[in-house]
Amino acid sequence: MKNTILLILACGLTVGIAQASSEKSAKAKKEGAKGSQVHAAPAVALVAADDPTYKIGADDILKIDVWREDQLTRTVPVRPDGRITLPLLNDMRASGLTPMELAGAIRDELKNFVNNPQVTVSVMEINSRRIYVTGEVAKSGAFGLLPHMTALQAISSTGGFTQFARPKNIYILRTEKGQQVKLPFNYKEAVRGRNPEQNIELQPGDVIVVP
Repeated sequence: MKNTILLILACGLTVGIAQASSEKSAKAKKEGAKGSQVHAAPAVALVAADDPTYKIGADDILKIDVWREDQLTRTVPVRPDGRITLPLLNDMRASGLTPMELAGAIRDELKNFVNNPQVTVSVMEINSRRIYVTGEVAKSGAFGLLPHMTALQAISSTGGFTQFARPKNIYILRTEKGQQVKLPFNYKEAVRGRNPEQNIELQPGDVIVVP
């Protein structure tokens, strides 16, 4: 009887340890995934924070902080027409301005309603600076344009080519002065360091076509 009881207790202890280990592992995975989601957005916003000359564009997400005025502090999207809507001020132009310039404009307008307003504008999400990759790649679509991103760097973000891709015949479509131009890009030469001038720095709206 004594041996039976000890055996039952041992089995229960083993199961308990296994369950605790499983729960701990699941919790760790969940927290790891959560952590990845938390750090993704600030990494994008950091691009604007590090560049005082960054110009706000349509679809960017802005946080407007007015010191000691909670009702005026909020997060707003930049509409396709380049404007934002704020309490008391209604519509204001944001597109084409730096965060500091927009903060100054808001501050000037708020002086009619608030005594000595202190305004800070932060870019929470950069959605206006995008490039596009289409064609024979594993993952096509829109990609955030990082500072000084080149064609080779953009293609490396797509997960590789399909078996039907022609890497020597890639080209970049760009709009210059209202006209679309076609810029050739030979991927195989680029990865070998040949003709480095073709590995151009991308601009917002560029489309990389992989035939």
